[in-house]
Amino acid sequence: MEKEKNNIARKLLNPFKGDKAIWFIFIVLAIISLVSVFSSIGYEAETTSRTVGKAFVRHLEFVLLSFFVVVFISNFNYRRFAPASWIGYLLSIALLVAVLVFGHKETAAGSGMNRWLELPLLGSFQPSEFAKIVLIVYLSRLLAQNKEHLKEWPVFRNIVIAVLVIIGLIFAENLSTAVIIFFVCFAMIRISPITANHWRLTILALVAFGLIAIFLGNQLHIPHLERSGTWTSRIDNWLHFDEDKLTQESMARMAVATGKFFGVGVGSTIQARLMTQANNDMIYSIIVEETGMLGGTIVFLLYLFLYIRCIKIAWGCKGDFGRMTVVGLGTLIFFQAGIHMCVSVGALPVTGQTLPFISSGGSSYLCMAMALGVIQAVAYDVKKNESKKEQNTNESNN
Repeated sequence: MEKEKNNIARKLLNPFKGDKAIWFIFIVLAIISLVSVFSSIGYEAETTSRTVGKAFVRHLEFVLLSFFVVVFISNFNYRRFAPASWIGYLLSIALLVAVLVFGHKETAAGSGMNRWLELPLLGSFQPSEFAKIVLIVYLSRLLAQNKEHLKEWPVFRNIVIAVLVIIGLIFAENLSTAVIIFFVCFAMIRISPITANHWRLTILALVAFGLIAIFLGNQLHIPHLERSGTWTSRIDNWLHFDEDKLTQESMARMAVATGKFFGVGVGSTIQARLMTQANNDMIYSIIVEETGMLGGTIVFLLYLFLYIRCIKIAWGCKGDFGRMTVVGLGTLIFFQAGIHMCVSVGALPVTGQTLPFISSGGSSYLCMAMALGVIQAVAYDVKKNESKKEQNTNESNN
């Protein structure tokens, strides 16, 4: 009894379960987030009739809450997430349908699409952020359960349909998020033991269908696809960039150019005073402006190192479900970070994607914390197995 109490006390005193390097990266990114958001949140605070201090405190609350989310989830046996993912999958569908019917428009400066639900206690919530995490965990479960039958067309088809239900619902209100999930999920499917022709034909059919849907939505004004005109105009503006227009893209590029190698100094940003999305969709450009390419490179290396740690955890995981979950969630975080950074420096058209663990935004920050918590839960299990294996080896040698 006393031994059991000691074990419980030891667990409570050591909340940092999982990979220590990932914990370090998460804390560093959170610190960068607090500094960068405080520098760039002024415009949003003004448009929402709040002081900078109140807007920053709101972000600080989400950062602290995210920390406890990671701690809480990392203490679970990750295998319990497999059956729970089915409930999360159904809940995601319900929330995505609800946001299309009852959702609120993003902001006056945003897309104008219905992306938010007003939930009791939580306030504004973006279901697509929750759905993309749940879908990856659910897909990992399906791939692990059907590992021996993935080459069969009916099994492959049913898995693809389950993925497309979520992607299709997100596609109607957030194209960039749908595209990111599409590539992450189909990358997970591709590295599974499937028939390559099934994968290739499915990808070609879906890309063709997506292009046709965008074209028809623009031409025929189909509900929930009318915004295809915005998508195409963003690509056109990127291809034919006009430096004389004062837009989010031009100000982000000016911020990057101003930063040079060492930056103008933390808190000395100029462009953030004018940018409507400086604290979320374009925050990387502000980081580069204030800390230069040196700071921007360090941020990129943090995400790269995080991804490498995820791959190492997946490599050491014995179960297929845990391995696929870590690969999928790690790829999502790194891929989204890469897209955000490319947009901020002008290498890609505007997408509206946040920078994980740095950009302000309650839904995105909390849902990414959920993803990191799941990764840490798997990492903790891998670490325990390695310790047991090492202990057994030592005992056999003695």
